[in-house]
Amino acid sequence: MFSSDENLFNFIVFFILVMAFPTFILCQFVTSSYGKHYTSADSGTTISPPIAWAFMESPTLWLTFIVFRLGKNYTNPLAFILISPYLFHYINRTIIYPLRLRSRSTKNNFPLNIAVTSFIFNLLNAYIQSRWVSHYANYEEDESFWVRFGIGLGLFGSGMLVNIWADGVLLGLKSQGGGYKIPRGGLFDYVSNPNYLGEIMEWLGWALMTWSWAGLAFFVYTCANLVPRAVSNHKWYVEKFGEDYPKNRKVVFPFLY
Repeated sequence: MFSSDENLFNFIVFFILVMAFPTFILCQFVTSSYGKHYTSADSGTTISPPIAWAFMESPTLWLTFIVFRLGKNYTNPLAFILISPYLFHYINRTIIYPLRLRSRSTKNNFPLNIAVTSFIFNLLNAYIQSRWVSHYANYEEDESFWVRFGIGLGLFGSGMLVNIWADGVLLGLKSQGGGYKIPRGGLFDYVSNPNYLGEIMEWLGWALMTWSWAGLAFFVYTCANLVPRAVSNHKWYVEKFGEDYPKNRKVVFPFLY
């Protein structure tokens, strides 16, 4: 079907970019049954959340290391510099975050079908991100590399700090027991989902750093997936806590939405 690696690469980039639209539409009507939206009635086979996160995010590490070594830019220091933020994010998401989950009270199980679907997405996405950085990016002719990298890294790093901090707040509330509570303080005073805001910032920064269709496809798909879930989370908070939930708190973008 694919006569060359480049055809495969372009197909996967196009596929992820195009699939963002139906994903966004579907997520308007269906909220994935994990976390606060977990219901045993429609979840099927489940596994523990720490194992689920480690499993479904794992291709971003092991596949990246495999693909990266096969690229023509493997010996170029700029390729190593560019892939580093991506790896830092997924070391946290694949290893550190599951360990943090494991040390907290996690009553809800994670549906196996969601973990498998996410694993497949990460398999495809890890391939195109690492393949672009290690093989298709042209560093020698990229005169604006450091400008874009600096701006993108600032955005990526800020988003990652927000993401990790917000996860810590939510995990801290969970470890207290007694059911869900209203998260407060910091960006939680402005939006219901600062963890998603942080992740969107990260992948916008990544798209700027890579300046590639692969990076853009990842950013667009991230928005298509996370923004509707952020809406569902916001509605869940409002329905659960009613008048106690801050009325001026936005969904995911401070002061805007």
